[in-house]
Amino acid sequence: MQVRRPKVPPPSASDGATVGVGSSSGSAATGLTIATDILGSLALMSPGSILGGRYKLLKLIGEGGMGAVYKARDIEVDRLVALKVIRPQLASNPEVLQRFKQELVVARQITHKNVVRIYDIGDADGVKFITMEYVDGEDLKSILRRAGKFPPSEAVSMMQQICRALDACHSEGVIHRDLKPSNVMRDALGKVVVMDFGLARSAQTGGLTETGAIMGTLEYMSPEQAKGQDLDTTSDIYAAGLIFYELLTGKIPFEAPSAMASLLKRSQERAVPASVVDKAIPRTVSNIVGHCLEPAPRNRYQSVAELLAELEVYQPSNSSASTVVVRRSPPAPAIYRWLTAMLGILLLAAIFVLVKSTIWKTASGPHSPVSILVADFSNDTADPVFDETLEPAFSVAMEGASFINSFNRGAAHRIAAKLQPGATQLNEQLARLVATREGINIVVSGSINSEPSGYRLTVRAVDGITGKVLTRESERVAKQDVLVAIGKLAGGIRKTLGDQTPESVQLAAAETYTTRSLDAAHEYGLAQQGQFTGNYNSAIEHSLKALQFDPELGRAYVVLAVVYNNMKQPQQAEKYFSLALSKIDSMSEREKYRSRADYYLVTRKPEKALEELQHLVAKYPADNTGLANLALAYFYRRDMARALELGTRAVEIYPSNTIQRNNVGLYAMYAGDFEGAIREQHSVIEMNPTLVLGYVGTAVPQLALGHPDEAAATYGRVKGSGPDGTSAAAVGLADIALYQGRSSDAIRILEAGITDDTANKNPDGAAVKLATLAQAQLLAGNPTEAARAAERALAASHEVPIEFWAARGFLGANQEAKAVAIAQDLSGRLDADPQAYGKLVEGEIQLKHGKPQEALKLFLESRNVADTWMGRFDSGRAYVERGAFAEADSELETCMKRRGEATALFLDESPTYYLFPPVYYYLGRAQEGLKSSAASDSYNAFIAIKNGGQDPLLADARGRVKSN
Repeated sequence: MQVRRPKVPPPSASDGATVGVGSSSGSAATGLTIATDILGSLALMSPGSILGGRYKLLKLIGEGGMGAVYKARDIEVDRLVALKVIRPQLASNPEVLQRFKQELVVARQITHKNVVRIYDIGDADGVKFITMEYVDGEDLKSILRRAGKFPPSEAVSMMQQICRALDACHSEGVIHRDLKPSNVMRDALGKVVVMDFGLARSAQTGGLTETGAIMGTLEYMSPEQAKGQDLDTTSDIYAAGLIFYELLTGKIPFEAPSAMASLLKRSQERAVPASVVDKAIPRTVSNIVGHCLEPAPRNRYQSVAELLAELEVYQPSNSSASTVVVRRSPPAPAIYRWLTAMLGILLLAAIFVLVKSTIWKTASGPHSPVSILVADFSNDTADPVFDETLEPAFSVAMEGASFINSFNRGAAHRIAAKLQPGATQLNEQLARLVATREGINIVVSGSINSEPSGYRLTVRAVDGITGKVLTRESERVAKQDVLVAIGKLAGGIRKTLGDQTPESVQLAAAETYTTRSLDAAHEYGLAQQGQFTGNYNSAIEHSLKALQFDPELGRAYVVLAVVYNNMKQPQQAEKYFSLALSKIDSMSEREKYRSRADYYLVTRKPEKALEELQHLVAKYPADNTGLANLALAYFYRRDMARALELGTRAVEIYPSNTIQRNNVGLYAMYAGDFEGAIREQHSVIEMNPTLVLGYVGTAVPQLALGHPDEAAATYGRVKGSGPDGTSAAAVGLADIALYQGRSSDAIRILEAGITDDTANKNPDGAAVKLATLAQAQLLAGNPTEAARAAERALAASHEVPIEFWAARGFLGANQEAKAVAIAQDLSGRLDADPQAYGKLVEGEIQLKHGKPQEALKLFLESRNVADTWMGRFDSGRAYVERGAFAEADSELETCMKRRGEATALFLDESPTYYLFPPVYYYLGRAQEGLKSSAASDSYNAFIAIKNGGQDPLLADARGRVKSN
């Protein structure tokens, strides 16, 4: 039904600002929106009257179903308050009184500047009331009605404040449950305050309703709230997404003839992206909104902190907006309170003096990001140990300041070689040219000279563009103290750039460079150079040498782990990560975040990686590596669009970073942008012609675009280039052969590749090929050979893809017990992906027994754990077998839309695009069942790809084309 809103007297001219409460006047000023249905008349008190001998009523702000709200002055403490009065006829209603008390009890748990403050609950002269903070401003609903929508930057700023308020609530176990624009106030200075906790639920006090009851505002309910289900913090996140969408577009995302119809759409559909409604809205912002509005709670942000971190990455806010959650303690005795107050005054005086002395040195607010490039230091000694040793140590010491990020020196050298061909040293002048091109703020150069008593270490910082000298630092040191001196000198430069970190903390951070061995530092610097340039053999060689000099150098283990992971040797990667984590206490704070995040990424724990990376990016907003790895974490969550956006942003900052650009190409491939993927990889190959992944990332999209000959030629460019190139080419060429139905060719290619991997001591590469060989043997009609290949694959590796394909090989060979054992192993693991694939194996067993209904149940359970491409494909097959053709058509169309994920099913760059052609066959089956003429087109597409090859489905597809 249509709800009539109470009219509110217009504000007096003397007030200077419009105030009101959720009213048709378009203004608001209290912490609680009044219910809008009229339950009866309220005997309004006259302005000027005094309630309870304490509160002088100045003006009626608003009137609603539960009562009225006044602007009042608390005479006792001389402050303005908003005073909410309950209707006399409702004062005896226990539920209404409970809501009244609920607001006070719950809101008092939270102390935060973006949450309305509730002062007291009272009963005077027969009137029950609450007093709360008076906010001189308007509610967002009124502002939206007047302004229509906000620019993205302003909308993001408001959402950051709303998120901080919600984070403070959720930290205290409070779920708001009625978040909407009319419950959010903004004052004249732009401060945003969340209010109305009448329906909030606290972990300590419970809520007004229990599971199964529906309370709240229909237009802003989450789907689970509408169903009366128990709620968690993701319900507030959904409501925040609705508000965000409205702030950006001026529209609600699920428009319908009625609120109930809108709610129904919300439960069944995804919102039209905000960037589609208004193309001026950045896609990054639109995707953040969409992630909030996922129908299933598990697919949304799992915490407001996660959402806030995304907003901060897009648009950093100032430090004054940081979240501060204050926990209340029992009141102290009066004498202690008096002493505390006196100490507080003295402390404030001391702080005032300190701030006054500092304010001339640095501007208030957070420091904007500063990028630095450390040029090659001049080694004027006869000792080569200082070559490529001082620079990485200095970079680490400089990054102890959260606002400083070091530009990759490997990338800088490549750029310098283009700017000045033949140059071998990145001196200060050449470094400034790089800085000018890349937009780097500061160039740091240095030198080390021999002196009779030791060494003289000198560094200076200059403006990257003008060359103006900002500071110069020098230190005389003994050889064993050179690395410690690096930290001290870096601290001086950081201070000049605006770092206010205490010197003791700076020195501690510098000493956690993890080694005092110059030889170890020298080798580690060379290892980093190899890692960043994609020269993995060099990175491994120098990392191992560094560890010979200092076995406690934790970051050297990290370099080894990451390099082996990039080389597709996960067992070696996990080995070195275990060693790295055992040394983590010797790392700097930033390196701890990076190391743990790297580990979680390699071991496919994206949620844990997101947690580390969000902390890293929040604390060190200039950290380009953190931003790039944040993209990788979203990639592992199969959020390809967000991964591509964040990865692209990282590359825009440092366009010459080969590895990050390669990642962007892979993200584009998985997102289905095959042309974009090829463009990125062409840039990668131009920068580093030896990077094998650049060729793989080119060949697979070429195949997906229907150009198998071009893909084969691309693999041919790395075949024979070395063990890694030969291994990658073998599995890629086998993928093309299987895609075309040439099973015999695939078997021959794979067997040769397995022999090479074994000879080159690459068990992981051999395991991938053996698992693929099992599938090739099945397609060739050789089940016994398929089982043999599966056994050999498991002997080499127990990684998830190996076990999954081995299980399928065993099923094809009628060795069900072995497949069941693998399914149990996968389902018993802690991570989501193995559990999901375990369910798929169980479903495949049921499908083999002719039980599509039981299989479908397991396939859908798998999707609830992780929404994989294979899960969609298997569900489509089961629906076809069950005769549910409309559902099958929907699942298989999803496979078509997400075809990029089929390029490497396990997101490990091991090509599996041979899985895609059967989608056409099963889509044809679904279309045929729906009596659609498109069925023949789908069958013909499948037949054309196989091109007369060998495939169990080929004969059936041809027969169906003839019958149609």
